[in-house]
Amino acid sequence: MAAVDYDHPWSHLVARLKFANDIGLARALALLMRHAPWAEPLLEAADRVLPLPLSAQRLQERGYNQALELARHLCPSHKLDLHSLQRLPSEAHQVGATLTQRQAQVAHSFWLHPEAVTALRGQRVLLIDDVMTTGATLHAAARVLRQAGVASVSALVLARTPAPRHEPVPV
Repeated sequence: MAAVDYDHPWSHLVARLKFANDIGLARALALLMRHAPWAEPLLEAADRVLPLPLSAQRLQERGYNQALELARHLCPSHKLDLHSLQRLPSEAHQVGATLTQRQAQVAHSFWLHPEAVTALRGQRVLLIDDVMTTGATLHAAARVLRQAGVASVSALVLARTPAPRHEPVPV
């Protein structure tokens, strides 16, 4: 589920949130996400809400996790799960990467904290992220959760990169 297309003006606001330390935007952008069709039912049905984690290196570089900042404004604190899903270090930046490159970069990037596996079994989990480009990151995280016995995994993102538009083929 995506609230908006990753296009003007949203791409500019995402960049401000993500790279310009404009964390104050998180509240307004989360409100936009909450008002997307089907977002409320996803949030209500979720037993746990997991913001996609950053690697420790990326978190240190940025100083905050933009997905967490959005999640804090989307759900009550008792549903917010900050520690179960973890991310391994990665040197690769996904900006500009192809689908195949993105899939390879994140294929084994996520793991679950050992104490979380039992607690997550049978739960309905909602992943939160700022932007979905190819879906590779969300799929990699969902795969780890499903392997641990999570009943269902859904995702809510602020923006999604629109699918490429193809020119009509003349007949």
